[in-house]
Amino acid sequence: MRHHVSTASCANPDLLRPAAPGLPSCLDFDAAGIPCIEEQPRSLRVLAEDILYRLPLDQARTQIEALITRDSATPITFAPQRALLQDFMGVPLIADMASMRDAVAGTAAETRGNSAWPDAAIPVDFVVDHSLTVFFSGNSEALALNRRLEMERNRERFQFIKWCDRAFGNMRVIPPGRGIMHQVNLEWLSHVVALHGPGAGIARPDTMIGTDSHTTMVNALGILGWGVGGIEAEMAILGVPLVFAPPLVVGVRLAGALPRGSNATDLVLHMTEFLRGVGVVGAFVEFHGEGVADLSLADRATIANMAPEYGATCAWFPIDRMTVEYLRMTGRDEGHLRLVEAVARAQGLWQDPGVSPHLSFDEEHVFDLGTVEPSMSGPVRPEERLSLAAVPPSFARRLAELRGPGPSPGIGDGPDHGAVVIAAITSCTNTSNPEIMMAAGLLARNAVDAGLRTKPWVKTSLAPGSRAVTDYLAAAGLMEALDTLGFNLVGYGCGTCNGNSGPLGPEVTRAIEERDLCTVAVLSGNRNFEGRIHPLIAGAYLASPPLVVAAALAGTVSLDLGAAPLGTGADGRPVHLADIWPEPEEIADHVRRFVNAEGYRRSYAGGMGTTEEWEALDAPGGLRFPWDEKSLFIRPSPFPGLGPALDLAKPLRNARVLLLLGDSITTDHISPNGAIRPDSPAGRALIAAGADPGRLGNYGARRGNSDICHRGMFDNPLLQNELVSGQRGNLALVPAGGVASVFEAAEAYATTGTPLVIVAGRNYGAGSSRDWAAKGLRLLGVKAVIAESFERIHRSNLVGMGVLPIVLTEGTTRHDFTLEHGDLIDIELPEGLAVRAPVRLDLRRNGGHDARFNASLDVMADAELEMIRQGGILPALLARAGGA
Repeated sequence: MRHHVSTASCANPDLLRPAAPGLPSCLDFDAAGIPCIEEQPRSLRVLAEDILYRLPLDQARTQIEALITRDSATPITFAPQRALLQDFMGVPLIADMASMRDAVAGTAAETRGNSAWPDAAIPVDFVVDHSLTVFFSGNSEALALNRRLEMERNRERFQFIKWCDRAFGNMRVIPPGRGIMHQVNLEWLSHVVALHGPGAGIARPDTMIGTDSHTTMVNALGILGWGVGGIEAEMAILGVPLVFAPPLVVGVRLAGALPRGSNATDLVLHMTEFLRGVGVVGAFVEFHGEGVADLSLADRATIANMAPEYGATCAWFPIDRMTVEYLRMTGRDEGHLRLVEAVARAQGLWQDPGVSPHLSFDEEHVFDLGTVEPSMSGPVRPEERLSLAAVPPSFARRLAELRGPGPSPGIGDGPDHGAVVIAAITSCTNTSNPEIMMAAGLLARNAVDAGLRTKPWVKTSLAPGSRAVTDYLAAAGLMEALDTLGFNLVGYGCGTCNGNSGPLGPEVTRAIEERDLCTVAVLSGNRNFEGRIHPLIAGAYLASPPLVVAAALAGTVSLDLGAAPLGTGADGRPVHLADIWPEPEEIADHVRRFVNAEGYRRSYAGGMGTTEEWEALDAPGGLRFPWDEKSLFIRPSPFPGLGPALDLAKPLRNARVLLLLGDSITTDHISPNGAIRPDSPAGRALIAAGADPGRLGNYGARRGNSDICHRGMFDNPLLQNELVSGQRGNLALVPAGGVASVFEAAEAYATTGTPLVIVAGRNYGAGSSRDWAAKGLRLLGVKAVIAESFERIHRSNLVGMGVLPIVLTEGTTRHDFTLEHGDLIDIELPEGLAVRAPVRLDLRRNGGHDARFNASLDVMADAELEMIRQGGILPALLARAGGA
């Protein structure tokens, strides 16, 4: 497997000094004359190092000064050293790049020697981890059967990805079955300090971006990185620095220690609730204080992983002795560990126990670890943390919301309202944490010994993020108990957490549909948005792996798992959670004995670059991909050839509102996601093209086909378009009245040349960093999104697709529009349009002026304005290549 080493030169070589005697050099801030840098949050020092490495000293000082003063009028640039892709986002990204190669072919750019353009300017790891669907579970054959089906159903996609591995010079592919990208990144890809420059003689703090919002998990190692959309990722991969305003940094001082019986999942659910309350959307969160030293690296990773759920750009932890010990435990070289500590100390990124220097945070808050109690979050948002006793009432409220007043959920011998029909130990958030995975295994062992079994209607599964997990569970003798309870290994991938939970049993499906049941999932994941986990369930609860096991034993969320019996033991007596919960000392002993460097080295020693199935997979060669016009999975991208969505020199007149949406509309509501229904616009198009109606698969597998994804926009059964009162789902009003799918309504407006806008509430675009949430809007004919606020990634993606993000003035909400069918909106842009320019919105009803609202353009830099003028990042890059 190729080894990634950057050869980018340092712009200020005279500022280099050895990190320590006999070690490579690093940048010296004192020699650069950067004032007050030692008082800055450590995460900002990493950004400052990147700026100082790349830019001439005068330019670097200007940007670093803006960083220190948080001058929002002066944008800063960031060039991550590496990128991490997953297949759902990676396939459309590479399809864009391959299509750009086609566009360059035969042009003057090619005659100048650019036939391989575009290519990756930075190292790229492409981890195929989002294609696993849990079709089979609860038996010893599940792993083999799911892997076989994964390869069969994704053959075209995988051939394209394998072509990428050959066609792009700075990209390596980690094939399916090797782990979840973030856990592999934490355990193997990341080294905290990277070597750069000719001869790899300059040591730098590691930085990165990933095409998944949970890239932030690696912040636990002191690596600065976060999730971006595929559009931003393309910029970074092609060597275009990201541009943004200097971030605010919220300091969180951790105090105290976790109580007995509480674990890292409980902690992160509390932290998500806490930081959503604080309000950290778009900010850097930086943890420090005496409580940090008491958290294992895996516990820190659990907290950092869920930064998107509390809205932060990143969630950075300092480098300390625990960091080095984790690197040692996961098999890193001792010489490199010395370099990590030396560079961290030299750059002010190191924290010693009991030392808490004064840092200039924009806000600072204290979180007491001692307040954490066993918890779950749900039923539709990660920040909805609940004590175990509060879970049954939360579901009762959800039931009343969806079904109205009625009888309370029953608890009997079959599934009823509140039944747990999916119990999944899954996702990078928790399976990277040996303590809680051991706790799940020990609880399963104790449950089996007590004579408990899971309820028959529960679909159980175990999908860890790396092979290291099953290795240490097997070494500890705990896999047998998990298998006995149905938590058999189903694969190494995102699975249920990503919405690939697979089908429910036919009898469970029949009960849900015939009796109109509201059932739930309980999973150890990080996302539980409406419609994400499975289309037949009414909600989902996030929980620690041991609580997932407990929920499978109880079979319902209508019981207080902490107080009510989970079932009846072999002796005929009720068994409570406290009876089988493992002692902390036993968990710690099992981690000490069975989780070690040798195990991680063995797991990652070989085969990460291939598998037997991957070797047998045929794939094309050459620098240009041979597109198959009949393919229903991989098609050329339309986006490089798009022109501007609108003329910024003119007002946008007579726009119709396609959707009126509420607060916290996520990319799971917006993007094509989940299973493709035969009666949906995408399903009908696939069937018309010859696809098997019973094997349409999911939208993730079709993200390389823009026509299908275009038709799948807003195809969420729980979407609430407030213009369509009393109904949920993929619905919009058509020009002449009546209701159709969003795609069909947009097509109808397109025939009359009517521009479209979307109006939404707060935090529009929350959720995973999905480029299709912006790409699809462009294809639907949406010119602008008017919202009370945007989540960071989605705002950037809108700009990257040439769609205007417009923010309502503080105090104005979507409710003030009182929109009706037929209303028109004019968007008045000022002359000499500038960053964050004021925008006037005129609402016209029945041909006359009805109301006027003030707003602003949520664009942060002149480069973003220029991107919108050219129609998005891809046309802009093509124009640059043509003129190079």
